[in-house]
Amino acid sequence: MPPIALPHDAKAGPTKSEVRAVVGSKLALEPDDHFAEVGSCTGAITIEAAQRAGRVTALERKPERLETTEKNLAVNEESVRADVELRNAEAPEGLPADADALFLGGSRNFEAVLDHAVETEIDRVVMNVSRLEVAGKATEAFRERGLLEEVVQFQVSHGYELAGATSFNSDNPVYMLVGSATADDEDDGERGATDGSGGNHR
Repeated sequence: MPPIALPHDAKAGPTKSEVRAVVGSKLALEPDDHFAEVGSCTGAITIEAAQRAGRVTALERKPERLETTEKNLAVNEESVRADVELRNAEAPEGLPADADALFLGGSRNFEAVLDHAVETEIDRVVMNVSRLEVAGKATEAFRERGLLEEVVQFQVSHGYELAGATSFNSDNPVYMLVGSATADDEDDGERGATDGSGGNHR
């Protein structure tokens, strides 16, 4: 699938393409999935999810960022297959009750959002965090709710020419929390591992 176009930017900037690739692999979206997103910003995750899922509900609390999402979505409309709904709302208000997968692009109100995930039994939950202290709190929140399957920390570096050779600039590290609020049949109804060592459902 060709890279998406993001000609319209927001102050927070888009999630990097390499990070989006990992998010996509963890969400494992399928054509009949309903994907929900908290914090659409530029729409990078929204658009890529809309290329795979059947329905997408994207929340953004800042009107100007939601407008950016809408503009970038329009630019990529030929590759979008999902029914997309953009909502100017602050999570957990505005989140659908029938989502199969959920992505949290920020940490605002994340505990209330995780409570919603548990209450509505969302199958796949992925949260990206850039600050170490927040990552620790998020890990504990996932674990307390029986959601946690794994914590992934990764960092991407990009090469550039320096004095006729190649050197690298490193992006900030990303902490990714991955989990599920649905029962795992292999564990006789128990939820995913809570020590961070579990695998994905799909």
